[in-house]
Amino acid sequence: MPTATTPTTSAAIDYQKVFTERVFIKKDGPVDPDINSTGGELLHGYLCDVYRLGQKDEKLKDAIEAMARKWNVFYVS
Repeated sequence: MPTATTPTTSAAIDYQKVFTERVFIKKDGPVDPDINSTGGELLHGYLCDVYRLGQKDEKLKDAIEAMARKWNVFYVS
């Protein structure tokens, strides 16, 4: 863990830099891949298909939502 010293007391302070990024996926993403799709569009379509698949099965839905929370992925309309 990184350590820094304060200028007034010279006491060591342990700190940990935390950075959290959130990813928002629009649920109405592409349904079928296109020959001209970019990597981002392909990934968007894939993640939307995963979400749609989870809507059909409750156990699968719970697993997908747990993974999404773990990776800070949020599905939005």
